[in-house]
Amino acid sequence: MSTRPATAPLLIACALGIEHLALRTGERGGAGGPVTLLRTGMGPKAAERSVTRRLADPALAGAAVLATGFCAGLAPGMHPGDLVVAEETRDPDGTVPCAQTDLLVKELVRAVPGRTVHTGPLTGSDHVVRGHERSQLLATGAIAVDMESAATLLSAVRAGERPVAAVRVVVDAPQHELVRIGTVRGGISAFRVLRSVLPAFHEWHRSLLLPRR
Repeated sequence: MSTRPATAPLLIACALGIEHLALRTGERGGAGGPVTLLRTGMGPKAAERSVTRRLADPALAGAAVLATGFCAGLAPGMHPGDLVVAEETRDPDGTVPCAQTDLLVKELVRAVPGRTVHTGPLTGSDHVVRGHERSQLLATGAIAVDMESAATLLSAVRAGERPVAAVRVVVDAPQHELVRIGTVRGGISAFRVLRSVLPAFHEWHRSLLLPRR
């Protein structure tokens, strides 16, 4: 039987100020250990630099890492406010499997009732994806795309063995393309969903601290 330290921390990484605001104003109770909220800045390079630097802190040794924020849905039928739980993240630098995705799905359904939760590969991009590029990424098997999750998780596992996950809220979908987050109903809906997901993240984190046989 093995056990992660009872105080093993959780690092939650997001890129944008509006994502950080949603998480800061969300429900923060119920964590299984210390929680650090990191705003990385936008894009894979910024995420890589920020996460690598933060995980060099001895206080975050062995920290679980969860990437979150907004994403673009790739599959027809996705809507702003839907949730994406990554089974893996992928980009040209590598693929990273995610831990305990079934638990995350169950807890997200509980935390945000009525919202659709999609599971599958989450792909990375170094730019905002529009139009035909969306269908090209869908053809690879990915169900959603964002700019930071893949870089965040790859940087996390390169810094040391640890559980990782990625949960994103769809703000932009094939039939619901949006120009500026927060200026249309879809952006507001996604903000409200992101503000509600922290209890699910805390339950995921808590489960990682339980003894394993």
